[in-house]
Amino acid sequence: MNKEKIVVIDFGGQYNQLVARRVRECHVYCEIYSYKTDLAQIRAMNPKGIILTGGPDSCYAKGAASCKKELFEMGIPVLGLCYGAQLMMHVLGGCVCKAPVREYGKIEVTVDKTSSLFSNVSEKTICWMSHNDYIEEKAPGFRVTAHTMDCPIAAAEWKEKGLFAIQFHPEVLHTQEGFQMLHNFVYQVCGCLGEWKMDAFTETSIKAIREKVGSGKVLCALSGGVDSSVAAVMLSKAVGGQLTCVFVDHGLLRKNEGDEVEAVFGPSGPYDLNFVRVNAQERFYSRLKGVEEPEEKRKIIGEEFIRVFEEEAKKIGAVDFLVQGTIYPDVVESGLGGESAVIKSHHNVGGLPDYVDFKEIIEPLRDLFKDEVRQVGLELGIPEKLVFRQPFPGPGLGIRIVGEVTGEKVAMVQEADAIYREEIAKAGLDKTIGQYFAALTNMRSVGVMGDERTYDYAVALRAVNTVDFMTAEVAEIPFAVLARVMNRVINEVKGINRVFYDLTSKPPGTIEFE
Repeated sequence: MNKEKIVVIDFGGQYNQLVARRVRECHVYCEIYSYKTDLAQIRAMNPKGIILTGGPDSCYAKGAASCKKELFEMGIPVLGLCYGAQLMMHVLGGCVCKAPVREYGKIEVTVDKTSSLFSNVSEKTICWMSHNDYIEEKAPGFRVTAHTMDCPIAAAEWKEKGLFAIQFHPEVLHTQEGFQMLHNFVYQVCGCLGEWKMDAFTETSIKAIREKVGSGKVLCALSGGVDSSVAAVMLSKAVGGQLTCVFVDHGLLRKNEGDEVEAVFGPSGPYDLNFVRVNAQERFYSRLKGVEEPEEKRKIIGEEFIRVFEEEAKKIGAVDFLVQGTIYPDVVESGLGGESAVIKSHHNVGGLPDYVDFKEIIEPLRDLFKDEVRQVGLELGIPEKLVFRQPFPGPGLGIRIVGEVTGEKVAMVQEADAIYREEIAKAGLDKTIGQYFAALTNMRSVGVMGDERTYDYAVALRAVNTVDFMTAEVAEIPFAVLARVMNRVINEVKGINRVFYDLTSKPPGTIEFE
């Protein structure tokens, strides 16, 4: 992956992961770094190109996220997006100021087709704008290559220097030909060959794991979800009998899921794994008692996971490595991969306690996005049913129960979620929706059932369509299906008397509730 790389420099933009994901769709490896990263470190990576993300600041304001002029003088092509474009102009002598007309949403952009960035792009193309400032005057050496009715410099370039600035967001799907623009930058401007492929990654990773582990013993944290399952099978192929997979049933899984995981990965399953199941439900409930704050819940669940693994490791004997199914969005959203604010800590990233009783932690999927993980799963021969199963967070129902977690609440949301998933499947929608689940809100309200007053909880149904799980739109489920779910949940699940459907997209919301 280090032979050919594009570096994304993050200025706090909400689409930073999406930029990297789009580059990888071009079969070029890409990583995200904070704008505070030393230029010497960037140069040492020998990237084929650099992309500057959007950001919330005004580049001319005091204390705004910035960069040195030297960034544009390293001889490496640079593409600035939105804030990145404004910053490029500002640093190199142009003028950026508050726009007389704010542009937000889908805007028609007129492009100069002689620009290599807009090769095979329509002269009139719809792009996603989101800016309060605009480039009033381009920096010396640049020429304007795109404009809109209200934005005279929607794009500019200094071709000889390999510097390109575009005011809109090519990385989002709302920009109709955005992928083509990024493809042009990666291939025509940066000269990439496109060597980033999953089969090569899988083969290289297995070899690297084998070399790293040597004769050591490995303990794998297996949740039964897509990420940990792929990690477990990868480790199994790499080190075989040196691997022990510990499945911690923390009591926060979906209905019957503990037994389903054991059926697949246990002794009667198709995989050669030393499978250990730990039933720790009451232990987790006890630790979570009285805790309502989402981040605190995540930290507690993460730390307790590690403690259980340490205990199991001592039973097994000397264990050198702990394997986790951390993926790249986990890393970035935990504030470790770029400059964006911590959205949520993940139990296997930001939630790690200070002391872990293992020589080293192996995270073979740490550099991959979710769809790339699925591709690796198929490369490893894992059945499609497992590879494409519904995503499920490490903290489980602990973050699908708003507020304090109790055994009673877990039972409620398990039953409601099972009904929801069953009705979605009956309606033939289970293959078309990106992710769907039920969550228990912390709201209680008055109801009437059987002529008696109730004061019970409300459950929220969530369903989104997404390509990459970084942005998502609400799924349009037929009203009749929602009505059936509502009727069944209220009649079959004790303690729930209202059902809501969550219409929020991502952004501004996240897919999970906490």
